[in-house]
Amino acid sequence: MEPIRVTAVSAGLGRPSATRLLADRLARAAERRPADGERPVETRVVELRDLATDIAHNMVTGFPGPALREAIAVVTEADGLIAVTPVFTASYSGLFKSFFDVIDNTALRGRPVLLAATGGTPRHSLVLEHAMRPLFAYLGAITVPTAVYAASGDWGGGGGPEGELAARIERAAGELADLARARPRTARPAGADGGEEPDAGTVVPFEQQLASLGLG
Repeated sequence: MEPIRVTAVSAGLGRPSATRLLADRLARAAERRPADGERPVETRVVELRDLATDIAHNMVTGFPGPALREAIAVVTEADGLIAVTPVFTASYSGLFKSFFDVIDNTALRGRPVLLAATGGTPRHSLVLEHAMRPLFAYLGAITVPTAVYAASGDWGGGGGPEGELAARIERAAGELADLARARPRTARPAGADGGEEPDAGTVVPFEQQLASLGLG
């Protein structure tokens, strides 16, 4: 049974990084989602910190290096995405935005995306709605209803197994896995093997995808 491919994009700058930690927890939650007999979820993580120089070069030359080209392929060929950024100056980070700027602006059309962010204070949680959701709406992606914001305090008592953060992670990851499972698999983009371009217009109607989550 072919797995559902989910790629998590982490724009954390530090090591260790709360942003990468949240991306990993969301990915593991998505992997736990399938029930018996359903396609399993296979996850990969793209760490933008390691691609910062390549992204900058691509911005000025228009050509991605091999590592960036591979990362873009992993993202654009996924059945679903987890996009996680730290909050800088009340918005997503420049590294996060630059990565999605170098991807063709039709490549994520119809793709389910789970939005997540990390920050020092709960006051920045609106970045999910006023910055990230409009960005992915412009790209034609379908953002899952539940977004996840983790402030510094959430990693203490609130981030435990029974905490509010854990509950949001499970709910959001479940929504992503359900939408990714309902989405028809498209042809792989052209690459070194000269394969077909994807049919970006072949998507499940939005109302049908919401209905699969019981939200229609």
